[in-house]
Amino acid sequence: MNCSVKGTIDRYKKACADTSGAGSVAEANAQYYQQESQKLRNQIRSITENNRHMMGEGLSILNMKELKNLEGKLERGISRIRSKKNELLFAEIEFMQKREIELHNNNQFLRARIAENERAQQSMSLMPGAGDYDLVPSQSFDSRNYFQVNALQPNNQYSRQDQTPLQLV
Repeated sequence: MNCSVKGTIDRYKKACADTSGAGSVAEANAQYYQQESQKLRNQIRSITENNRHMMGEGLSILNMKELKNLEGKLERGISRIRSKKNELLFAEIEFMQKREIELHNNNQFLRARIAENERAQQSMSLMPGAGDYDLVPSQSFDSRNYFQVNALQPNNQYSRQDQTPLQLV
């Protein structure tokens, strides 16, 4: 073996066997975490300060260049907000237009059905003898779903003179 490699191995064994080395590792870890926590504290402070500036607070400490930079950031943010708002408004308008067409079509369909029902009622009222009897709604069917004979009551609205009596030949 090379002398330098042997020396490195000896130093490694000595460092592993040395109990004070464990303390130095713990100290190194503690120091690392302290540095990291300080970095995070600085980031939080910076973000908080930027947030205050964005809200228009604490602007007196900023110079002209920083104010211009802040103004540019705010304008870009407002531009993105307006763009998103317009996108949502256009989507809502498109949805409402489709809904309007759908409601219009439903309205036309219902009007056609109403007109059809009115025509059917008019044609029924034009038939001779169609309006002479009303069904009594309380007992109109028997258990076999047939009309009961006593369910037909004369309708006194119309005179019976226009009817010709039936004659059996």
